[in-house]
Amino acid sequence: MQIEDERLFETYFRRFAAPVHSFALRRADAETAKDVTAETFLVAWRRRAEMPAVPLPWLYGIARGVLANDRRAGDRRSRLAARVAAQPAPVGSSADHEILRALAVLRENDREALLLSAWEGLSASQAGKVLGCTPAAFAVRLHRARRRLESVLAETAGRGDEAQPERPIPEVPA
Repeated sequence: MQIEDERLFETYFRRFAAPVHSFALRRADAETAKDVTAETFLVAWRRRAEMPAVPLPWLYGIARGVLANDRRAGDRRSRLAARVAAQPAPVGSSADHEILRALAVLRENDREALLLSAWEGLSASQAGKVLGCTPAAFAVRLHRARRRLESVLAETAGRGDEAQPERPIPEVPA
């Protein structure tokens, strides 16, 4: 029965992934649409026993829910970024405050890599286990996250905000 379910699901995926992606693309940017399509089929796999004979409207309903969840998460991130940006900087820690503001506008994956390394003090091997990737993959993620954080900090400095001392982003412990 399991093999039969898998084959039927693969057939449905091949047939309906493009329409679901198009549905999501009309409602979100290209990267989000890819994620929504993947998440839609993950939910559909988990709920495959409920799949109707004509699955496309059902899949659209799932995609609609995934899009709504994504929007709510984005709204929460925006509110968090606004709250962090509105916080007064404690005396003597304006650089820390700028880093917190920059972290708040980063994508969740970048923020997580930076926090696991710098705040939690995890090695690449330990952080890789947390994120379900190899130490090398985590190191690449961390490198890219650092570059994005530096870019956000440079943007902030470029807007004429208070000049901040150059502050290197800590390396991941070995």
